[in-house]
Amino acid sequence: MFRPLKNPAVVCGSALAAVLVGGCAGPEGLRVEGSALQPSKVTGPVYVADAMGQPLRRPTSVGLTEFVTVTGLSWRDWGGPTARATGRLGGEWCLPGCADKPYEATLTLSGLERQERVAYYRRATVEPKKPEELPAAAVNVQFQGIRLSVPEF
Repeated sequence: MFRPLKNPAVVCGSALAAVLVGGCAGPEGLRVEGSALQPSKVTGPVYVADAMGQPLRRPTSVGLTEFVTVTGLSWRDWGGPTARATGRLGGEWCLPGCADKPYEATLTLSGLERQERVAYYRRATVEPKKPEELPAAAVNVQFQGIRLSVPEF
């Protein structure tokens, strides 16, 4: 004999709760096999953009801003989270003294940002080897946390 339900929502809610608690895996529960998926590594060239937005790979010279240029770069690291090179620091702020004898410095690029099939460094820091030898005008020049251009894709 068929009896109409007094409150169908309660019965439906109970059935839904049973499915949610039991899941679809049956009495044994959910079983996971194999190793977890690893995110695929993005490969491709790594660049630093100069002050004009020109993409450069392992440059021997780079103008980071209109005031800061590093030349004679010799790279120790490139393509990882940070890139490091030694070179010579110069710019308008140190003329005429540094025209003939630029200051030795270390350039560190960081903030690697992957886009499409390439990557760009977003920040640069220049550390003069002997900061005490820099002219007084260097006080007005930003050497730490220089924001670099990164093209929009």
